[in-house]
Amino acid sequence: MAYVKGLVESKTLTSVPSKYVFRGIDAKEGISLEAETIPTIDFSMLTSGTPDQRSKVIQDIGYACREWGFFMVINHGVPETLREAMIRGGESFFNLPEEEKREYEGKKLFDPIRFGTSFNVSLDKTLFWRDYLKIHVHPSFAAPHKPHGFSKSVQEYCKRTREVANELLKGISKSLGLEESYINKRMDMESGSQLLVVNLYPPCPQPDVVMGLPPHSDHGLLTILMQNELGGLQVNHNGKWVPINPLPNSFLVNTGDHMEILTNGKYKSIIHRAMVNDKATRISIATAHGPPLDSIVSPAPELVMNSENQIPAFRGIKYRDYMELQQSIELNGKSCLDHVRI
Repeated sequence: MAYVKGLVESKTLTSVPSKYVFRGIDAKEGISLEAETIPTIDFSMLTSGTPDQRSKVIQDIGYACREWGFFMVINHGVPETLREAMIRGGESFFNLPEEEKREYEGKKLFDPIRFGTSFNVSLDKTLFWRDYLKIHVHPSFAAPHKPHGFSKSVQEYCKRTREVANELLKGISKSLGLEESYINKRMDMESGSQLLVVNLYPPCPQPDVVMGLPPHSDHGLLTILMQNELGGLQVNHNGKWVPINPLPNSFLVNTGDHMEILTNGKYKSIIHRAMVNDKATRISIATAHGPPLDSIVSPAPELVMNSENQIPAFRGIKYRDYMELQQSIELNGKSCLDHVRI
């Protein structure tokens, strides 16, 4: 298997190999030219604000989930030193000798640690300009033993982002008119699944003809993302692609397919994509938060009763089966969610 990083470092690359070229794409087409204001959530107001401040931020979360499926989180309390250690550690992992990384060249979706490229090379008609490291970090923890100290950073970082996710889920529950603990309890988030994904997008000589990742939505309830200083994330809002330039030390959070299923379509998952550049390597680190693998996720009865037609919009599906489904079909918009739509 060829990796993008090795391809870029071969020193012979002047144009993109044909298997990476997306025919007919225009990276600038549909880009929003207006300055869009991304919803911003002050996490400290959610966890330690006055009742009025908390009420206001819960309203803001509801608006962000309803209108965008995406928001930026500031004052989240995760130390900047830990975030920097994760970026450095991720970079150092990809800088390991090829044979050491290939130890984690996982073939199975639920292998604890998987190193790979593109999305699913056995299915992708065109390859994506991206190498990845995927680690199942909860309820059982795993991490590569190299580079030195990375495992410790991963464990602490994933614990802290789980805490952030659980607090956000409380706010989301309240914004839906439910008990604060509703989603955390119904989805058994204490034993829930957490997947860490480190994405490496090396510089590309022709960034306008490739994709880092194509338009897609995520599985799970929430994805919490951070990146190095290079942009590339774009979210689809009202039919336009909005380039995202986060504030320093902020997190980007998007709702996933299972939030759309659970809320019976009230809060929809967001379609987003990753673009690349010709100047430097972009690194992003995402944690996907979902229920235990064997949980069946279906619309919450309380939200079905409050919906316009009072009927479920999705059939229930085991979380594990949904993740397998996503890996078995081409990554394209909400193609996976459409399989469980009633």
